[in-house]
Amino acid sequence: MRAAVLTVSDGCARGERRDESGPHLRERLESAGFEVVASEIVPDDPPAIRRALERFADDLRVDVALTTGGTGFSTRDTTPEATLAVVERRASGLSEALRADGMKRTPHACLSRGEAGLRGTTLIVNLPGSLKAVREGMDLLLPILRHAVMMIGGGGHGPKERGDGPF
Repeated sequence: MRAAVLTVSDGCARGERRDESGPHLRERLESAGFEVVASEIVPDDPPAIRRALERFADDLRVDVALTTGGTGFSTRDTTPEATLAVVERRASGLSEALRADGMKRTPHACLSRGEAGLRGTTLIVNLPGSLKAVREGMDLLLPILRHAVMMIGGGGHGPKERGDGPF
């Protein structure tokens, strides 16, 4: 399975801040067996975010594209809007699950506006920019990403189709 990571941050794009979340995403994906074919940093700029996500999905044809950053309430936080502009079908359950899981640890998790959706056969998921939130988000996502990719590729939904149950 192929993946891409996009860090959205003005400070990181200008070299004023060190990106910690993007490398963590890459490490977690690789340790789960994903081949990370692209890892980029863009400023909080909707056209730059859209271009990167379109390139990941349309040109690189990755199975999963994860973003980190740009999901808050700041006027520069536009990752969710840029994501919704490129996805063809929403996957709201993922973004809802990320917020609900985060709410178990901090009420601030409800302030993340992250989205998730599909562009062709690429699953795009927004994660917050903080390393802590990315760690926690990956704890939730990693166990389900392989099954999500299998479903996107036309695989089954139940135990029989997966070959892991008696039915």
